[in-house]
Amino acid sequence: MNGIYGNSLSLMTKALDGLWKRQEVISNNLANVDTPGYKSQYVTFEDALRKSLENSHTNGREGILKAIEVAPIEVKEVTGRTERLDGNNVDATDEMVEMTRATYQYQYLLNAVNHDLSRLRTVIKGN
Repeated sequence: MNGIYGNSLSLMTKALDGLWKRQEVISNNLANVDTPGYKSQYVTFEDALRKSLENSHTNGREGILKAIEVAPIEVKEVTGRTERLDGNNVDATDEMVEMTRATYQYQYLLNAVNHDLSRLRTVIKGN
């Protein structure tokens, strides 16, 4: 499939994976909003993906594909956020805003992939 779309489908798939993981982590944060001592987490992948792609610009198409594949999706602990007396630092309002943002981003990318695949089906059918 990459032959048809270049590396864009791989890039969108990696972004979808990262956004899915982000939604999982946010859900976990919200589930632990009342757990004493729980430290909220977040997912980062955009900067690592960008750096990986910047370092592969001279390696051609296969180098870019490899850069997309090896870019990490990392879960990190939130630091510097005010903790409650029980040691928990989850802010439910912030988490809900981030969940909404991640959901919209995920839906947008999913629509883009579906649109590309729909165009491909149209070409294959000859309509």
